[in-house]
Amino acid sequence: MTNQVKQEVNGLHSSLKNGIKNHEVKQEIRRAREINEEFEETPLIIALTVYFCYVVLTVFGHIRDFVRKLGFGKSSEVKEQNRDGYAKLYGSFESFYTRNIYKRIVQGWNMFVCGVPAVVFKLKIKISPEFHQNARFGSLDIHRKLEKMVADFLGVEDSIIVGMGFATNSTNIPTFMGKGCLIMSDELNHASLVLGCRLSGAKVKVYKHNDVKDLEEKVRAAIIEGQPISHKPWRKILIIAEGVYSMEGTVVNLPGIIAIKKKYKCYLYIDEAHSIGALGSRGKGVTDYFGCNPRDVDLLMGTFTKSFGASGGYIAGSKSLINHLRTHSYSFSYATSMSAPVAQQIITTLKILMGKDGSTEGIRRVRQLERNTRYFRRKLKQKGFIIYGNEDSPVVPLMLYFPSKVTEFIQGLLMQGIATVGVCYPATTVVTSRARFCISASHTKEMLDKAISVIDSVGKRIMANYSKIERSQTEIIY
Repeated sequence: MTNQVKQEVNGLHSSLKNGIKNHEVKQEIRRAREINEEFEETPLIIALTVYFCYVVLTVFGHIRDFVRKLGFGKSSEVKEQNRDGYAKLYGSFESFYTRNIYKRIVQGWNMFVCGVPAVVFKLKIKISPEFHQNARFGSLDIHRKLEKMVADFLGVEDSIIVGMGFATNSTNIPTFMGKGCLIMSDELNHASLVLGCRLSGAKVKVYKHNDVKDLEEKVRAAIIEGQPISHKPWRKILIIAEGVYSMEGTVVNLPGIIAIKKKYKCYLYIDEAHSIGALGSRGKGVTDYFGCNPRDVDLLMGTFTKSFGASGGYIAGSKSLINHLRTHSYSFSYATSMSAPVAQQIITTLKILMGKDGSTEGIRRVRQLERNTRYFRRKLKQKGFIIYGNEDSPVVPLMLYFPSKVTEFIQGLLMQGIATVGVCYPATTVVTSRARFCISASHTKEMLDKAISVIDSVGKRIMANYSKIERSQTEIIY
């Protein structure tokens, strides 16, 4: 009875709830890894100037709208037809921002990839008919084989695969979280995670990015206060974070979050879309990177669209949880399943990473990626650029701040054979526009040096070397 009361106070129950079950902790964190991340503060004069630029753009936008209403110039305002009596699909701010600001700088991103996954590539456009759904035709043997390989690779009991990475998050979180449950979500979690949380109907609380102290304070307060109005204990508390954050380049503080999970009897969901195959001595993601027991993470999610160069996603965990998802997951039961050729491609990649192809190519590529990442990041910092994130993160955000500079920077690189993407508001805050580079194990030192040289040249031309930190000018060894 004492044990039951204690569990209820923590807002959790030891019985199986929506397929989630507590795991016995059999292995503690084996080693501590120092988290080395950098976020140089935005210079005040730069922030104020960016705000002023937006004010100027807004003023001229209103002037342009006024001139259009007088009949001069073609109106680009989004108009909805046959919508009398319906709520507007486009808000006034969204419509104004799109036609007067976004369309001025849109050429800096939304560029189409024209090649297959490689360092240099082209794309052949093809059309194929839609094939089967699991609920109608079932799964193929190759799907089961892939699921088993994913579970073995990650060191957990079982997994399911889904044909779409975004849907892996958005349609599966509602299958094990609902009313009476609490989700603690990092403030910079991906849109697919945010949508999944909203669809679940669970109460969602947001904690500061990668801040375990703020997370613990909010978890403790939530357990003490209980559910709104009734103050009943929460049915479940789930912490959701990403392995590598796609816009910040940060790596989750996994040891700290696992400690909170164990202390307060919460569950843990880690999205490894950008970390699987990229972090850790064997490419197994953040659990491998920090030397943590993968079974300390209740739900390991990832996609095959980055490191694997394929499509789709997976969720891995205990057999009881995966069995629940097989019968309740919309994206597994009702959506179009992963095509057999794509599944085989992922299997081949996993064999290389696991060394089952009889070679050490997988380990060589993981080490090469780490080497490339550190070299690229250190060289850009030495050139005076502000670079966000963890030194081992292959996602490298270079801060440009001004949306106009993003467009000029992207186009300047493109003219010299370097392709990257720009990110501005609303994907970032108003004053943190940036370019994002993604490093590959296939990049050679010569490729990286050429990219760094072009970035430095274009950056100096648009005056984007904002860093105030004194950097050593000694040669960085590759």
